[in-house]
Amino acid sequence: MHVRKPDSVARTSAYLIAAAILYIPANLLPIMHTATLVGGEDDTILSGVIVLLKTGSWPLAALVFFASIMVPILKLLALTVLVLSIHLRWTSPPLGRLRLYRLVELIGRWSLLDIYVLTLLVALVQLRALATVEPRPGALAFAAVVVLTLFAARSFDPRLLWDVSSK
Repeated sequence: MHVRKPDSVARTSAYLIAAAILYIPANLLPIMHTATLVGGEDDTILSGVIVLLKTGSWPLAALVFFASIMVPILKLLALTVLVLSIHLRWTSPPLGRLRLYRLVELIGRWSLLDIYVLTLLVALVQLRALATVEPRPGALAFAAVVVLTLFAARSFDPRLLWDVSSK
């Protein structure tokens, strides 16, 4: 038996709102600046995916797109549905929503993958004589989205889904 999570819906909602707000600058602002002997360039997540596609690294491009764009938005949408189902007191059987919660938990493991990909990319490019990579404001916003969605998933109490349907 586990103790109930206090203020689960309020905490989850707060984390979700903050993550949704930061999702916009995380995708619009540059996440890194790459400087080479030829010049420098700022890249957003999507422009990085496009560069990877143009250079023929489509598996890495697909991985970055999935982990950096799709996973956060899917987590935000799924958790929003779960929180709304409690706020609106949906009385339908909670089994489907419980599966959605388990899916959020499952894809939550992919949330940190993009951080590892960026770290690997920086390590590969960081040949001091040839190029340098510097983080930009979008990287901080993106990291905050990842952390906030993790907190939102952890603060949500799935037992609330059963409470609403049993009343």
